[in-house]
Amino acid sequence: MIRRLCLALACLTPVLAQAQPSIREIDGAPFAATMVAARAADAVAFVLNARGVRNIWVTDSTRADARMVTAFTQDDGQDITSLAFSGDGRTLYFVRGGGPNRAGDTPNPTSDPAGAEQAIWRVKLDGSAAVRVTEGSAPTPAPRGENVVFTRRGAIWIATVGSDSTRIAQLFRMRGAGGSLRWSPSGEQLAFVSNRGTHSFVGVYTLAKKTLAWIAPSTDGDNSPVWSRDGTRLAFLRMPFEGQDVGFRATRTAQPWSIMVADVSTGSAKEIFRATAGRGSVYWPVVADNQLQWCLGDRIVFAWEKTGWVHLWSIAASGGAPTELTPGNGEVEFVSPSQDGARIVYNTNIGDIDRRHVMIVAADGKSAPAASVSGAHIAWNAVESSKGGIHALVSDAKLPAHAATMSNTSTWRALAPETMPADFPGAALITPTPITFRAADGITSYGQLFMPPNAKPGEKHPAVIFMHGGSRRQMLLGWNYGAYYHHAYAMNQALALRGHVVVSLNYRSGIGYGMEFREALRQGATGGSEYGDVVAAAKWLAARTDVDRTRIGLWGGSYGGYLTAMGLTRNPELFKAGVDVHGVHDWNVGIRTFIPDHDVYADPAATRLAFTSSPLAQVKNWRAPVLLVHGDDDRNVRFIETLTLIRHLRDQGVPVEQLVLPDEIHGFLRHDSWMRAYDAALEFFKRRL
Repeated sequence: MIRRLCLALACLTPVLAQAQPSIREIDGAPFAATMVAARAADAVAFVLNARGVRNIWVTDSTRADARMVTAFTQDDGQDITSLAFSGDGRTLYFVRGGGPNRAGDTPNPTSDPAGAEQAIWRVKLDGSAAVRVTEGSAPTPAPRGENVVFTRRGAIWIATVGSDSTRIAQLFRMRGAGGSLRWSPSGEQLAFVSNRGTHSFVGVYTLAKKTLAWIAPSTDGDNSPVWSRDGTRLAFLRMPFEGQDVGFRATRTAQPWSIMVADVSTGSAKEIFRATAGRGSVYWPVVADNQLQWCLGDRIVFAWEKTGWVHLWSIAASGGAPTELTPGNGEVEFVSPSQDGARIVYNTNIGDIDRRHVMIVAADGKSAPAASVSGAHIAWNAVESSKGGIHALVSDAKLPAHAATMSNTSTWRALAPETMPADFPGAALITPTPITFRAADGITSYGQLFMPPNAKPGEKHPAVIFMHGGSRRQMLLGWNYGAYYHHAYAMNQALALRGHVVVSLNYRSGIGYGMEFREALRQGATGGSEYGDVVAAAKWLAARTDVDRTRIGLWGGSYGGYLTAMGLTRNPELFKAGVDVHGVHDWNVGIRTFIPDHDVYADPAATRLAFTSSPLAQVKNWRAPVLLVHGDDDRNVRFIETLTLIRHLRDQGVPVEQLVLPDEIHGFLRHDSWMRAYDAALEFFKRRL
């Protein structure tokens, strides 16, 4: 009987191998994000987004594997962010809901008639239900006791959370918008940043005395305060005022930034480090709770791009020559200190340019960086628990982002393997390969190639080029660590499994390949030079014997939507169709989205160049059919960008299809919105390519 069953399954194997998994199956695995560690209780928490249902999972000293501690059940688009443990590690605070736009509207992508809010919640790890605390964001529990400070519409508030009641009050009043809340080690003082628009101050509030002091105020932008381990000093970054930054252009040099160290009792500060002129004079941040880490041995660890790569450096708090901690060709990204402050845990692409690996280095630089786990995986957001365990978020070419812990065998062990859906088709997914392109101006760009499975010799396939948004992004040789590009990776897999040759293009102005690549000349609103990389990718595809050069399409979102539209206007002979998801079509509109008071008449030449670098400047060349996708509560690319483009295309008789998502924002909050967009895109490319 067993032999007959095996033979029957063998007969079914070819049929099963040819079945195409749906985008809903490929994009159906949960996405892990926002890992944090407590100072006590060996507790580590992270968020799992399971097809739009977001919940918090925790592992601590009570059990080896993670458990879910919240119980939300709907794909309602209410994000969970800003996880923060109480001092004893037994209570977790978090924010549920997105922040307001300039009109004061909180994201409400389900169009719930009751509306939506951004509120602080807390959940105890004893099994009790999560409860709402109050409206607000950025919860920051005191190192001991029941106080939690937070922000609400720019003001700094305090909540005293007792077992039976919660007292809430505005902590103090000030001008400017408060942020970067940092308790002193004793919990008696609070450092913060007051953003005044053109400049910012570091302040210190003393709770017992109810006094507010400004630390060495200047005309510059002070930010990222960090306390010394004894609580007597503060270090912070100082950025010289450079005028209005309109963005979407290369910035290679500036007046150098510096690190200041202040005596909190007197408010006086001295400069212990100043970046050198030229390369590295513009501060490029890492992903971290704070840009400065005050470590054991009175060392301050910071990021600096002196070598052309974002690396970590260490300097004595008293000043002196800095020591480079992370040499090599590659970038440092997610950074966190060890619990004792002696080491730094970070991830990097040094040695594996299109992936990320977790490394550990001594804060004093007296030992070389050590890899935690090797292999063809991607790891990020690593933290150390109070008992010394290293936890991180991990993915690879076939397995999406999941929480894992480093085992004794130096491998990553999943913390919640039971959350993987039974229908997830990991084994059927394609392992992409790295490729490079050389544009007409000599610049090399990068990418990943997804080939259709079981391709036959001599068979010609349609091809699609994917361009990411940002543009400060990097697509990798596996599932991406960003939620937006986690979905995009699934879409590229779906396209390849349906017979398309797919190129995921890392064009100039993106991250991961050094400062000069990121700050490429004539980019964006100053010439759109990155479009040359799209043309190079198209010509590379057209030269392949397995690609039908008459069936090459483009797709991308945001900046990738901009490049999709550039292709359909600049080279209509190369591209057959495009999917443009909330793309920028006029840089002058895009700039004013982020800087509403930007005066387009102040520099007519720059405004003219911005327009000629935009798709609308040559929209009359557009002939190919296009699918336009946009949410009308988009805070990054105004909805008017799509409306204006559609008006022009309709006037020209261009075949235009559209998918409008009422009340959705830029990075779609609902899983259903992603699925509707990708279902429409796959069906569009099936018809058009």
